Formats: sequence, C-alpha cells, structure tokens
Amino acid sequence: MRALVKACFSGQYTEKQLDRHVFGDGGLFAYLGTRDLQEVERRIDAGDAEAARVLAAMVYQIAKEAGAMAAVLKGKVDAVLLTGGMAFSERVVAELRGYLEWIAPVTVYPGEDELQALAEGVFRVLDGEERAKRMGAQG
Repeated sequence: MRALVKACFSGQYTEKQLDRHVFGDGGLFAYLGTRDLQEVERRIDAGDAEAARVLAAMVYQIAKEAGAMAAVLKGKVDAVLLTGGMAFSERVVAELRGYLEWIAPVTVYPGEDELQALAEGVFRVLDGEERAKRMGAQG
C-alpha cells in the first residue's frame, strides 16, 4: 500500500494511468503478461511452474476474500457465487469449490459484464421493479 500511496502523490502518473495500473495491469497480467486465463492454463499444462504458482495464488486470494465475507456475515451465507471470465475455467472453479463449498453451495455464472448486471439487478429491486430473490438452500 505504501508504494501505491507514493505513486499517487509522485506526480509521475495521471489518475487514469494509476487506475489502469491497479485495475487493468494487475493480477495475472502483472505476473504473466496476459489477461487470458486460457493461455495461463495452456502454459500450466505445458509445464510452466510460474504460471501454476500465479494461478494458485489468485485462487487462494479469492478464497481468502470469500472466507472473510463469510465471517462478517457470521456464517449466514446462502450461496457463494462465482462470476466473470474466470468462471469459464473448470480448473479455477474446481479449486475454488475445494476452498469454499463448506461455507455454502457454490453456483457459477460465467460472463464478462457481471458487475454491471449485478448492479442493474440491485437497482431494479430498489426501484420496486423487481422483488429480491432468495438464493441457495441455507437460511
């Protein structure tokens, strides 16, 4: 975090450049030079140990965050939803299921515009256009 704060106040970068660095050039791209999870999996299958470590770390971080959310919800979790492009990866989904199924059932919604779709759904509920739906089997 300290490095990010220094970069923000260094005068070397615009807000747009920093935004791109944090949200576009981070993650897989920062370590492996690609945003394509299929390419990362091909590298792993070809024996690329670094790609395997980076993907394992990404899955671990996602699992930690989901576990943290389960804690703040005091264990009252109806479902764990996996979304986005990574949800197309059977490998990533299987690894995440291994970490998370004890919390609640894991449901997968692959897609690329999931955050916009989720936000639009919330607004429909808030505007009274749609009723909130209860997901999962736990109560």
